[in-house]
Amino acid sequence: MRIAFLLLFALTAYPETHTIKATKYFNSFDHRNPALARIKPGDTVVTKTIDAGGYDESGKKAGERGNPLTGPFHIEGAEPGDAIAVTFTRMRLNRNWGYTANRLGLYAINPEMIEGIYSRKFKQGAVVPERDDIVKWDIDLAAGTTRLNEPKSRVHKLEFKVSPMLGCVGVAAAGVFGPTSGISGPYGGNMDYNRVAEGATVVLPVYHAGALLFMGDGHALQADGEPTGTGVETSMDVTFTVQVRKKAGVENPRLENKDYIIAIGSQPEFATSLDRSLRVATSEMVNWLVRDYKMEPWAAHMLIGYQGSYDVVTVAGSMALRIPRASLPK
Repeated sequence: MRIAFLLLFALTAYPETHTIKATKYFNSFDHRNPALARIKPGDTVVTKTIDAGGYDESGKKAGERGNPLTGPFHIEGAEPGDAIAVTFTRMRLNRNWGYTANRLGLYAINPEMIEGIYSRKFKQGAVVPERDDIVKWDIDLAAGTTRLNEPKSRVHKLEFKVSPMLGCVGVAAAGVFGPTSGISGPYGGNMDYNRVAEGATVVLPVYHAGALLFMGDGHALQADGEPTGTGVETSMDVTFTVQVRKKAGVENPRLENKDYIIAIGSQPEFATSLDRSLRVATSEMVNWLVRDYKMEPWAAHMLIGYQGSYDVVTVAGSMALRIPRASLPK
């Protein structure tokens, strides 16, 4: 009997792989959205995201703009006060086109530098029927490049290597707040951080049982700060695993990769002063170094002061603070 019990336990505890495709996409990080699936810590999920306008890998309209989300995924054992660590083991483009805005946003440039120079509008239906303010980018999946389809520059072919990322990764926000998929905050959300890429681990605080993890808004490429208000928006194949970190003391999103630990001052993009986001990111990093790396507060301040690097995550939105792993206490 004991042998049978141990065998049953081993079979039920062993991590599983789930292939999950949503048929309904949500536009909010709301705990009232019904779970797409329940998964155990350590399980692998193979899924897809659709683009920010709601178009899937075949070009079919599958969700509503903006930023329709795949999820939520209920993580068994995740409780308020914990954190979940989402590791993206595979993040690949699955479509040969994307789109962007056709000029810098007014949040990124002095208004007199752009208003009147050329219109925000481009062509009605140039990419999808309902839009007149976006331009198409061709994606060469084999070569791993993307090129602006039109208009054509006389002096630059505007072709670049792709760098796939997810703009939206977040959990259901605290309390009864159900923020839209257009903003970000301590729960993650539409962070649009270009380091949320294959190989990265995103760490998020948990506010509701199961955490309720959402993701979407794939980009083939995006510069620091997202100064046009878009990446090269496209659909994506995504594989991820999740672990639960009990009572982890995480108050804002964090990111871990092979080179850095990163604290993110996640705030609503295009509406927040960067000095506030910088303070949030810096405070989160101090707490991280003191709690997890056992540094004295003064030593954490010195490490940040002389080894830290700041990223503009979104213009007039979020900031991030990176510490090289090579500089961390052994």
